[in-house]
Amino acid sequence: MANKYEPTIGLEIHVELKTKTKMFCACLNDPLVPTVVGIPTEVGKPNINICSVCTAQPGSMPVINEKAIYSVIKAGLALNCKIAEHTWFERKNYFYPDLPKGYQITQFESPLCYEGKLDNIRIRRIHLEEDVGKSIHDKGDYSLVDYNRAGVPLMELVTEPDIRNAGQAKKFAQDLQLIFKYLGISDADMEKGQMRVEANISLNMGTKVEVKNLNSFRVVEKAIEYEIIRQQAILEEDGKVIHETRGWDDSKQETFSQRIKETSDDYRYFSEPDLPPLEISKNLIKELQTEIPELPFTKKKRFIEEYKLPEKSVEVLVNFKYLADFFEGAVSELKAWLESGKIKTDINPLIKLSANYIITEFPKFISKTEEINITAENFAELIYITFIGDISSSGAQEVLKEMFKTGADPSQIVESKNLKQVSDEGELSEIIDKIIKNNPQPVEDYKKGKETALQFLIGLAMRESKGKANPNIAREIIIKKLK
Repeated sequence: MANKYEPTIGLEIHVELKTKTKMFCACLNDPLVPTVVGIPTEVGKPNINICSVCTAQPGSMPVINEKAIYSVIKAGLALNCKIAEHTWFERKNYFYPDLPKGYQITQFESPLCYEGKLDNIRIRRIHLEEDVGKSIHDKGDYSLVDYNRAGVPLMELVTEPDIRNAGQAKKFAQDLQLIFKYLGISDADMEKGQMRVEANISLNMGTKVEVKNLNSFRVVEKAIEYEIIRQQAILEEDGKVIHETRGWDDSKQETFSQRIKETSDDYRYFSEPDLPPLEISKNLIKELQTEIPELPFTKKKRFIEEYKLPEKSVEVLVNFKYLADFFEGAVSELKAWLESGKIKTDINPLIKLSANYIITEFPKFISKTEEINITAENFAELIYITFIGDISSSGAQEVLKEMFKTGADPSQIVESKNLKQVSDEGELSEIIDKIIKNNPQPVEDYKKGKETALQFLIGLAMRESKGKANPNIAREIIIKKLK
C-alpha cells in the first residue's frame, strides 16, 4: 500500500514575531498578559492590549511595524530566499468573531520573500500579516473573545509539496523553529501558540486536504500519519477524498472535518488602501544580511570540527543556543588560561568535560527563563580544579549547585565546605596501609587476579578518608604496595 499511494505534503507555518508592538498599531505585543483571579490560566487578563486600530474602530488608520518587516527579511535571507524589491499589503476578507475588521491585512500577490530552500525542501513564499484574536468557547451557550492577540505580527511560511512522510515534516518544522530562535525574531514556542503548523496532504498528487492548527511537533507527526492512512482507506474502497479543512482531536488521535476548503476567490483579495507599497532596497538587504548570526547547521559542523565533540553532545548544545553560547564562553576562558601558562595540559579533555557538565548538570538548575546565573570564568575554574583532581566528581556537582545558588567563586565554596580531595601520597599511604592490614581476603583476591577486589579496596580508602581521597592516586598506591 505504501508504494501504491505516495504521500505529497506541504506545510504552512505561522510564527508570531518578537516585536515590542503590534503589526499596525502601538499596542504592546503581549497576548499572554498576567493571569488575574477568576480568569482561566490559558486566557490571562483579556482585552488589555487593544486600541482603536486593532479593534477596527471607524476612522482608525494602520501604521506598518518596521521591525516586523526586517524580521521577515532576515528569515528569508537565512532560508536562501529571494527578497521582493517591490511589495504591498492586501485585505483578505472573511467573517469570524475574533477578526474585528471583517478582513485580515496580509500579503497575497507579492510576498516579502520567495523561492527559498531548507535542505531539500523548497520554500514557496514567506509573507507578513496580522494575527487574529482568540475565541474562548464556554461549555454553556456563549463564547468570549479576547483581542489581545489581534494585530500581532504574524509571519507565514509556505513550502512546496516536497515532503514525503510525517517524520520529515516534523524535522523540517523543528529545524525552522531553531533557525527563528537563532535569528531572535521569535521564541516560536508551540505551547504558547507562537508557532502553529498546518499540513496539506494528498496521495498520488490527488485531492489535497488541509489539517489546521497543529500545536506540537508530536501532533504534526501524528496528524499527518493518521491522514495518510485515512486517505488510503478511502481510495482503497474506490471513494473520493474531499477537498476540505480538518482539525486534530488529540483525545481520539484522529482528524475531523471542519469545513469545505475555501479558494482564494472566496477571500476577495484587494490592495490595502490605507497602507503604502514598500520598496526594499539592496542596501537594506545587505545591512540585514550582516545581522544574521551563525545558524544551527553551521554551528553544529564547527563544534564537531573545532572542539572534537561527539555529534550527540553537539546536537544538544546547538539545540539550546544559550547553552552553546555559555559553552563557548567557558572554552574561551580555558584557552586564555592556556595561553597565559595557568594551564599546562592538553585543553581538549577540559573542553569535553565542560560540555558534559553543561549538558548533564545545568538542566537541574536552570529555570524556564533559560538564565544562567554563574559566570563562564567561574565555571571554567570549576572544570579545571575537577580535572586536576582537587575535587571529586560528586564534589564538583555540590560546588556547581552552590554556585547556581549563591554565585560564589568555586575555590571559596571548596574551602568553606572542605571538599578538597586528599592527593598527598604520604597521607594516603598511611590510610591504605591500615586498609591492607585489616582486609587480608580482598588483598589475597587481588593478588589472584580479581580486579573487583581492587575496586573494593579503593572504596574502603574513600570511606576511610570520608570521600576526600583522590581515587586515582589511591589506586596507584594500592597497586604499588600489593606488587
